[in-house]
This record gives sequence, structure tokens and C-alpha cells, in this order.
Amino acid sequence: MRVISGTAKGRSLKAVPGTSTRPTTDKVKEAIFSMIGPYFDGGQVLDLFAGTGGLGIEALSRGMDKAVFIDIEKKSIDTIGHNVEVAKVKDQVEIYRTDAARALKVLAKRAEKFQLVFLDPPYRMKGIAELMTTMEEQAIVESDATIVVEHDAKDVLLDTIGGFKQLRRADYGDTAVTIFKRDNASIGFSN
Repeated sequence: MRVISGTAKGRSLKAVPGTSTRPTTDKVKEAIFSMIGPYFDGGQVLDLFAGTGGLGIEALSRGMDKAVFIDIEKKSIDTIGHNVEVAKVKDQVEIYRTDAARALKVLAKRAEKFQLVFLDPPYRMKGIAELMTTMEEQAIVESDATIVVEHDAKDVLLDTIGGFKQLRRADYGDTAVTIFKRDNASIGFSN
């Protein structure tokens, strides 16, 4: 695994030890950033179920200002810490060891707003729609936010979840990536 493009291009990232975490392959990462726009002009990214932190680090390398990494596993948190050092983005990140629901509550209390969210939960987890709805209800996503969901290719996500519309889905073997964009016109309000 490596950072594919931007300021940290070519830096090798460490995988989480063991078999409990499934890192996003470079091929899938490249495809994701081709779909959501290769580079960014600032903003905040939330990497929920961060694992290695590879997606959030890639977003920082490509122009995001700040990343918040959330994972429940200590091995993942240690790996993210190592990887942000290697990528030289430590001063742009916050890393928290907690579960997703608790993290969203804390981020809402802090009035955090994210333009980009990566959701890459364990494939056995089936609460993607609920997490997206919670993010919207707790107002932690910008009015034009993009959510990238990496999931089991067997799972089909709804076309619309709250104020998010599915833009695209692409399959890569057992992995699927579904991109959602917030559409304020369809929900009748803006933040």
C-alpha cells in the first residue's frame, strides 16, 4: 500500500497486523479518487472505520485540509499513527479510538462539518444507511458532502438515503464502492 498522488505520493503505508482489517487496495483507492475528483481545494474529511487510514491520508495528500480518523481497534489506531507520520500529515489529523456512533455524537457536539466521508466498515456490518442518516441528522456533513462507501459486492445500497443520492457504484471483485452526494434540493433545506 502506498499514497498514490499528491504531496505524499509514493510513501509506503503499513497494513494493520493480523487478518481482522481489510485494507483498500491501491487499485480500488485509485478508482475511488478518479470517481470523486482527483484533487481537492481544502475541507475536512472523516475516515470512519479508518483501518490503516489510507483513504483519509490519500485525501490529505490530494488537498484536503484536515482529517479525522475513527476506529475501535487499538492495532488500527497504532497503524494510523504510524502512517500519518510516514506521510508527513500528522499536523493535519485527529485520531480517535472509539465506535462510530459515539464518534458521530462527539463530532456533532463539536460542530464539526465534513465535505468528504469514507465509510469502510467490516463487511458483516449492515448499518450503512443508519450511519448516513445519523450524520445528516446531527449536521456533521456539509450541504454538498460526498460519502464514499466501500462494501461487499453482494450488498446493494439504496439509491437514496436521507438527502443523499447514489451517484455511482463500481465493483472490484468482492468489493464494491458506492458514491453518494448530498442533494439539498431534494430535501428542502441547507446547512
